[in-house]
Amino acid sequence: MKNRALKRLIYSLSVLVILLSYFPGTSYGSIKTDTILNNGGFKIKTIIVDPGHGGKPTGTGHFSHGASGSFSQERNVTLAIALKLQKAIEKDMAGVNAVLTRSTEDDVSFERRAEIANENKGNVFVSIHCNSLSDRRVREQVGTKHHKAVYRTVTVPDRSGRGVLLLIYGLHRSKEEEKTIVHNQVEEDSGMDAGLDPDDPVTVILTNEYKRKFRQQSIKLATLINNEFTETDGRQSEGLREQGIYVLCHTAMPSVLVETGYINNPKDEEYLNSEDGQNEIVNSIVRALLNYKAAVEQVAQ
Repeated sequence: MKNRALKRLIYSLSVLVILLSYFPGTSYGSIKTDTILNNGGFKIKTIIVDPGHGGKPTGTGHFSHGASGSFSQERNVTLAIALKLQKAIEKDMAGVNAVLTRSTEDDVSFERRAEIANENKGNVFVSIHCNSLSDRRVREQVGTKHHKAVYRTVTVPDRSGRGVLLLIYGLHRSKEEEKTIVHNQVEEDSGMDAGLDPDDPVTVILTNEYKRKFRQQSIKLATLINNEFTETDGRQSEGLREQGIYVLCHTAMPSVLVETGYINNPKDEEYLNSEDGQNEIVNSIVRALLNYKAAVEQVAQ
């Protein structure tokens, strides 16, 4: 009871400072809400590593087998990279625990992946994927009839995609992100398990602050990863994009999906399946995470 009362006191004081910061006429107007929400001395302790897709579905929910190349499957490549990434994070990032959403070939539903991230109180969510382009429909001439060309429409693979792509959640799914934040962040801050009114002004303010912070930090991390790929590894990149991906808007933390390459492009597929390629991808992500960690922890001091 004492712990809960203390949590509520801290919560109330934090809310008071946030509310006062919205009125520039007061002496509290210069206090940064990022500092408040980081509670000072914030440290990244847990990074969630999500190997996209999988083989045999386990449990209930939504699943996807992922893309295929000429000799490999996305689900196998992502697992291989994720296992290497987990080891590298725990080796190179002192005091940081890396949690996998799956560690075997079996698939895990989109819903369960988000639950694993939130249950483990992740500070960062990194989802590993391989990109692919859909087949193209083209017309080809198959002969002539009455001195006129005869055509048919055929489907051919589109192997023109090349390089990396970084994704953050699409704003059209903001309501889902807000609900996740209320349940996994604001309720915990207040000490009121499932007892908050999501329409209460205080809850709305805190939720919006978390949403703003997580979005800014997602963009920051995605930018750092993209820079490592392009500037250090010399890889081609399609940059950053928004996309309505379930796991990105149902994880209450900064979240980034990394499309590591086009598995249906022959050169990218060779790279994605090679030890050198996978190690290069992992090293670039770890460097970006180290830079991100240093930046957000400095803000919190």
